[in-house]
Order: sequence, then C-alpha cells, then structure tokens
Amino acid sequence: MIEIKVPDLAESITEGTISQWLLKVGDKVNKGESIVELETDKVNIEVNTDFSGTLTKMLKVPGDVVQVGEVIAILDENVSSSSPTESSATLLHSAEASATLGVSPSTDKIKRPIASPAARKLARKLGVNLNDIQSIDPLGRIRPNDVQVHHLASHSATVLPTQPVSISTSESDKPVEKQKMSRRRQVIAKRLVEVQHTAAMLTTFNEVDMSAIMNIRKRRKESFFDQYGVRLGYMSFFTKAVVAALKKFPLLNAEIQDDELLVKKHYDIGIAVAAPEGLVVPVVQDANKKSFAEIEQIIIDLGKKARDNKLTLKELQGGTFTITNGGVFGSLMSTPILNAPQVGILGMHTIQLRPVAIDAERMENRPMMYIALSYDHRIVDGKEAVSFLATVKRLLEDPESLLLEG
Repeated sequence: MIEIKVPDLAESITEGTISQWLLKVGDKVNKGESIVELETDKVNIEVNTDFSGTLTKMLKVPGDVVQVGEVIAILDENVSSSSPTESSATLLHSAEASATLGVSPSTDKIKRPIASPAARKLARKLGVNLNDIQSIDPLGRIRPNDVQVHHLASHSATVLPTQPVSISTSESDKPVEKQKMSRRRQVIAKRLVEVQHTAAMLTTFNEVDMSAIMNIRKRRKESFFDQYGVRLGYMSFFTKAVVAALKKFPLLNAEIQDDELLVKKHYDIGIAVAAPEGLVVPVVQDANKKSFAEIEQIIIDLGKKARDNKLTLKELQGGTFTITNGGVFGSLMSTPILNAPQVGILGMHTIQLRPVAIDAERMENRPMMYIALSYDHRIVDGKEAVSFLATVKRLLEDPESLLLEG
C-alpha cells in the first residue's frame, strides 16, 4: 500500500482544500500523473504521484481541508484496475468523487472529459455535466468559456436558478442568494482585515502629468514593438520609477520581523491583477535588472496566467513592494491596502484631462493621474513617504531620467 500525502506547498502555505479528484477509485495511476486538485490561498495545485498503481481509496472528499503531510488517498501496486475488491467505504468515496467529475460511478467505461482545472471548477459551480459539453477545441479540450456557453444555452428556456436560493426570514421576506466563499476569497478577506488591525496604515497622494510618457509612447510605440515584439505600456515606467525611489528610501522596501527590520536589497515588484477567483499579486523578480521590454513582457505573461488560473507559487512569492492599477477600471482615486508583510503599495488611477496652471498667466489641459502611496507608519515616517511619492512623480514627468536612475 502506498500513501498519497499532501506535498509541501510553499513556505507560507500549510493547508489546502480538496477541489476535485481527477481520477476515481479503481483507476490505474501512472508515476507522475495528477490525481487530485488542491485549492490553496494563492493558486490551485494538481498533486502528482511518485508511484504507479491502482487508486483504491480516497480518504477525503471535495471541500475537505487538508494539512501538508496528511494522507488523502491510497494506492496499491498489486491491485489491477479491474479488481472488484473495493470496500463499501471506498465505493462511497468513489461515488462522491465521481459526482464532482460529472460522471456516474457505474459508468467506468466512459472516457473522462479533457478539461482544464478552471473549467472543472466552473462546471461544479454551475452544476454542469462535463460529458454534455461540446468543445470547439480541435483536441476536444474543455475550457471555462465552453462551460459558460453550455450553461447559458441549457438555461435559456427555463427560469430555474442554477444555485440554491434561500428565502430570508425577515419581515420583508425578499429572496436572497447564498454562495459559499472560495478559499482564496476567504483568505483575502482575512488578510485585508489583519492588515488594518496590525499595521499603522496611512495614505499620501500626489498627481502626475503624464504628457511626457504619453509623448514617448506615441513617438516610439511602432519602433519599440518592431524591435521587442511587445507594446510599450505604462507599467514599465511606473515599475522603473518605483525601483529608483525605493533605492533612495529603502525603508519602503522593508518588512517588520518581530522587533527587527528586514531591509531588502533586492527589488521584486508585485503587480496586482484581478483574476476570476479574486485579486492575486504575481511578482516581477529583480525588476531593477529588467529592461522596459522585459518588464512589459513579464507583466503580460503574468496577467494571462492569472486570468487562466495558471500562476505558480514561485510567481506569487517574494514581493518587496506592490503596484496596483485601479485606473484600468476607471478609478479616479483610492487608498490601496498594504499587501502584508510589505510596508508600501503604490496605487495608479485613471488618466483625465484637467486644467493645469503652467505659470501665473497660462493654463493648459493636461493628462493627469492621481497616485497614492499607502505605507506602514510604524517604520515609515510621513516625510519619507511623501518624499518617495514626490520622487516617483518627478521621474515619471521626466521619463528619460529613468534610464539613469531606474
């Protein structure tokens, strides 16, 4: 008998939730094959086995919280996949696991649909049977969009709800819908509240005239794309400006560990991304060593992975400072919340034409952006925070200087 245990996930992750079983009891398992998907605080992880054999027992069902090192399944190297010696308890787990895959435990000969973890998760949420979905993928792979299209088509002629709706017992007696929070959303909520309770968070504001950057992008966009194969965006300018400012004000690149300050001499910049399961912050590692083109390409790749739920734990770890861009959603001004244990986060906002005084007699409409710096006042003083933000403003308004300082 071989015990399948929850592997070490990451330094800061000690548990996960069984999202779905990828096989059923009685299936033959090959070494290196994925058998279960775990939902963690940051990403979904498929657990592979280091052994070959037959899956004889599932000790956990979808929704169960499991700890690192905990046994979740049993493999038998000597039992064939057709062996009828399953116990009733094993069959129960098989039925429960099969239900999450959208197949009947009695239909062992039905081929399991090829679907991405994100598609399987969406199918469970919407109550969709994966075997009923026709994929447009040439290889028959089912994507989240296939699930959504099938769900909408099958419900176009009915008004039945896709999720349980409970009627409130209040005097108004109006309908409400209860949805279980995903593990990631629960952790996000918990950590945001913890930051508010443990950090002395303040926010300072400034505004940036984006004329110079917009002019560079207009003049250089075609040649930049021809040379590097990626478009010159705003994020590379902001990342470079943040790195240069962090070098001048290193306490904003630090964290508190007990009664000591850990001042980091590397610059791994987190870029907040809105993913389907909630906000994630993938990291541009060693941003100080990256060119504008490299930063733009990395951010594009990380953003796509975030939307496809394919980020790895390594891509989410080690950030020293975070940039968040609410402007892409139209936010004019906000107070971003710290991404603990970091002590600084820069908020970008939408660009608007506003009248700006050029001198005592002239005014012009300029493309202006409000920027916000939230910081932990326990180790960063107001003077340092304001000076940091003023430095970012100066560098962005004179972007050529980033070649020297960024």
